[in-house]
Amino acid sequence: MGTWDSGPFDNDTAADWCGDLDDADVSKRPNLVREALTRAAGEVGYLDADVACEAIAAAAILAAQQPSGQPITSSYAPEFLRDGGRLDVPDDLAALAVRAIDRIMAADSEWRELWEDADAEGTSEAIDAVRDLRKVLAA
Repeated sequence: MGTWDSGPFDNDTAADWCGDLDDADVSKRPNLVREALTRAAGEVGYLDADVACEAIAAAAILAAQQPSGQPITSSYAPEFLRDGGRLDVPDDLAALAVRAIDRIMAADSEWRELWEDADAEGTSEAIDAVRDLRKVLAA
């Protein structure tokens, strides 16, 4: 996984997924978000980092649409969502995103292990960012 920063869109996998979301027909976009979250939330074995990266990007998109969410400004996020754009999604996706984040933060998650290994001081901006997404989505 090529990663250049700690934000939800700052890696190759998330950026590619966001490009696919951008290119998708408007009517198919909510289902792509649901699929990314479902893959992560439903994984019972070791969670692959790529699955986690897509789910984190999807969760960030949903969190941005919540009242306390931060707007999406990353140049790697879907273009149609930058600077306050919205995606019409069903209400149940926020709860699904919380379940996906809980799975991503579990002990058997490659994404979590990679960020913990990368941070010798025990504080990770990426992990903190995902925890912040969860707070917004659970509110």
